[in-house]
Amino acid sequence: MSNKASASEYESFRKFLAATCGILLGDNKQYLVASRLNKLMAEHKIDNLSVLVDNLQRVSNGKLKNSVVDAMTTNETLWFRDIHPFNIFENIILPELSQKNERLRVWSAACSSGQEPFSLSMLAEEYRQAKPGRLRHSMEIVATDLSPSMLACCKEGVYDQLSLGRGLSEQRLKRFFDPLDNDRWKVKDQVRKSIRFQQLNLMDGYGLLGNFDVVFCRNVLIYFSTELKVDILQRMHKALRPGGYLVLGASESLAGVSDLYEMVQCRPGIIYRAL
Repeated sequence: MSNKASASEYESFRKFLAATCGILLGDNKQYLVASRLNKLMAEHKIDNLSVLVDNLQRVSNGKLKNSVVDAMTTNETLWFRDIHPFNIFENIILPELSQKNERLRVWSAACSSGQEPFSLSMLAEEYRQAKPGRLRHSMEIVATDLSPSMLACCKEGVYDQLSLGRGLSEQRLKRFFDPLDNDRWKVKDQVRKSIRFQQLNLMDGYGLLGNFDVVFCRNVLIYFSTELKVDILQRMHKALRPGGYLVLGASESLAGVSDLYEMVQCRPGIIYRAL
């Protein structure tokens, strides 16, 4: 595939991606599409975006569709990314919710390669050990993502030295990971046992996930239209238990649903309480 896809070819692909997973590609991003899809299109002997979109619209091409969406949505992330939300979870949310007489449930939406849910589980383990008896019941983290390859990485729980160096302290590495060969490390069972990984398109329903005390949905809404953001935030509100917390990315806002949430200033950082 050439970086010089025609305007009509590029527009057809933009419409497909928006309809399938909500992602809005900007104008003149042909180079990005080419860099993500060149190898895949070569493997399938597809010459241009028009042919690709035609193939994607066939019911029998579900595997190709998954591969294309996977390639366009795969992103790297960090351990304890933008540290403030994790400090808030550790110092405000956990102390407040740990005395509940039921299991604490957390949803990590768009979990990518797993760093966010694993980071949250590590914090819960540290809190449990530092304050015996405070976290009365077990905590369940439901981690969802659209990408099959990212979920496979999450479920394996194996990371190389380079990815581990992005935000993970040496102390936590030794405490929560087991060394493997070739400078790889595997997340220990004590961290993995509380997490359930599941494929989910945020454009689909959330009813089967159950209700949550906390929803982390960070750095994903920025890729969606205003209408889709409002729809997702409304449905996440329904998934939150009364008084539950929504945690967004630093550059994200309530996008027109401020009547459903109360802003909580944590200094530094902001979270939103479901009304």
